[in-house]
Amino acid sequence: MELVKTEPKRYGDYLELVDMETALQLEYFVKRLSGKRIAMVNATSYGGGVSEILHSLVPLSRDMGVKMDWWVMEGDNEFFTVTKTLHNCLQGQEGVMTPEAREIYRRYNEHNASDIKNWNYDFVVIHDPQPAALIRYRNDGGRAKWIWRCHIDTSTPDPDSWDFLYQYIKDYDACVFTVEEFVRENQFLPNPTFFTPAIDPLSLKNIPLEREEAEDIVSRFGVDINRPLVTQISRFDPWKDPLGVIDAYRIVKKDYPSVQLALVGSMATDDPEGWDYLYRTLRKAGEDYDIKVVTNMNRVTSLEVNAFQTVSNVIVQKSLREGFGLTVSEGLWKGIPVVGGNVGGIRYQIDDGINGYLVDTVEECAERVLTLLRNPALAEEMGEAGREKVRRNFLITTNILNYLKLFDSLNGRGDAAAPVQ
Repeated sequence: MELVKTEPKRYGDYLELVDMETALQLEYFVKRLSGKRIAMVNATSYGGGVSEILHSLVPLSRDMGVKMDWWVMEGDNEFFTVTKTLHNCLQGQEGVMTPEAREIYRRYNEHNASDIKNWNYDFVVIHDPQPAALIRYRNDGGRAKWIWRCHIDTSTPDPDSWDFLYQYIKDYDACVFTVEEFVRENQFLPNPTFFTPAIDPLSLKNIPLEREEAEDIVSRFGVDINRPLVTQISRFDPWKDPLGVIDAYRIVKKDYPSVQLALVGSMATDDPEGWDYLYRTLRKAGEDYDIKVVTNMNRVTSLEVNAFQTVSNVIVQKSLREGFGLTVSEGLWKGIPVVGGNVGGIRYQIDDGINGYLVDTVEECAERVLTLLRNPALAEEMGEAGREKVRRNFLITTNILNYLKLFDSLNGRGDAAAPVQ
């Protein structure tokens, strides 16, 4: 296990974006949890939504007075191939966790657990399936409260894969899901809790960029800043459906020839499948020079992502399954309407026809993108509504508050307070 170092954050910088009630509650729960130590554990320190959240949540919590560390488990391609299969099966894809795969999963968790024997934490938050089995090897005498935080859509999992994971998560003190629909009926889970992830409005990815600076950045990747741009920001993953996005773009192109498409993603260490899907995306794009496929391998950082979102006319997140989809809130925060898949956590961010559109098919996606391209005044109105929704519901300060409320409830001092919505 590796202790992740993060850049410092100042809570005072966020106060102008936080409403008074949230600020008062944060102060209250920080005091109640004074002296308590918290560990966050996940599978990678970069390349995915969870790591992005933790890069802000951990240092910001520390500046508020919360003692919090972030640990990343060790693994190689063998382990992450197994856990990606498990991830896909939990989201409903057909597949099998073979006996060999189960043994690999168990062995890597046991190996990583050797580093937690001397931990002295009061709360341990395990993110997603990869490190879920660590609880089996805890050595704290039951003193710490263990929480499993699921960021994926487990509403229709492969039964055998769910049963495999359930043998571990049933031992946790609480389980956190993004929305209630991700938990099947009649499924016993310890202290099920529901709250969404959130974006950091002051991170490099979300701070306001001057239009001229953003245009200069994206033009380096071959984007013509004088023509409309549609962008999807996501991993190259079958659930994100980049191939379907290209199909939708080609329909739009017939009626709106000047349109360009950018597919921008990062290659994460815990997603070996990503490279295969990147190559499939590149083959699908072919020699259409109006399709820009770029990744962190092309020196795309959070700043470049910010620039692509800032200059886009429409942002797409055409997911087929989605735990939440931080890129939806990122786009809305920049005042850009989002066309998103009518699935999972996206439904909680997009109010259909108000700040974007929810779609079920390639054809619907193309139709809604065309509507926004042809009606810039409508797009601007939707973007303003989207930014306000994110400010009220999906900022990192609200996410911290929801965690603190959960810790406090598990600490045995009062009933669990309702998550902030």
